[in-house]
Amino acid sequence: MKLILLDRDGVINRDSPNYVKTPEEWIPIEGSLEAIAQLYKAGWHIYVVSNQSVLGRGLLTINTLISIHEKMQQLLSQHGANVDALFFCPHRPEDQCRCRKPRTALLEDIALRLQISLVDVPFVGDTEKDINAAKVVGARPMLVRSGQGNATLERGDVPSDVPVFDDLLAATRNLLQE
Repeated sequence: MKLILLDRDGVINRDSPNYVKTPEEWIPIEGSLEAIAQLYKAGWHIYVVSNQSVLGRGLLTINTLISIHEKMQQLLSQHGANVDALFFCPHRPEDQCRCRKPRTALLEDIALRLQISLVDVPFVGDTEKDINAAKVVGARPMLVRSGQGNATLERGDVPSDVPVFDDLLAATRNLLQE
């Protein structure tokens, strides 16, 4: 099974310091939908793993989050693709939950549901939280400069063995050439 894990905000859609709170605020990063479509058409299973503290902060309801994800899926369907599953943590950082990245409960849940190991599964993210979560479960982190990626690089939080790409489309092209 070819599986890829993707962070959402900053990888698939534009991130916002004020959070993505409505379907209208969910704007895909140029090339991200095409990248997912290329992966999908090449037989990859696409799982999104995202921290969504916007729920825990009370800035949107679960129904609005579902509407945001429905918009993403609808736009992907126009490219002949879809995301297989969306896993999200609704908690705030101070809640100290097990599912908020860099903790790994969401990733462990995926492995359990699919009954697979996540060792060497690509995980594309834009923060050190994504990198650290991927490394703990043995996945293969890949950093994109989009979203918070450039700031992550500037802080020096990226281990030398983590490949860096401009965006999801560039990371996808690299994966499809392997």
